[in-house]
Amino acid sequence: MSKSPSKENETSIDILTNWVSIIMALIFALPSLGVFLGIYYGTGNLIIGAVLGFGVHFITLAFSGRISKYLDKIMN
Repeated sequence: MSKSPSKENETSIDILTNWVSIIMALIFALPSLGVFLGIYYGTGNLIIGAVLGFGVHFITLAFSGRISKYLDKIMN
């Protein structure tokens, strides 16, 4: 287990790492899932929904470094 922080206003690095990881997972997964399900239920075409969902997913992965730095800056 990690030690509790010495000051009350500081947050443990373990907690910050977990929050940044959770937020990044949501940023990468939810838009692509939304595009996939929206196109699939809107048009009924599974292939187009999957291709566009994967496209959105890989576009967000291309910016993962910038997103991670930004979230790390906000959380710290």
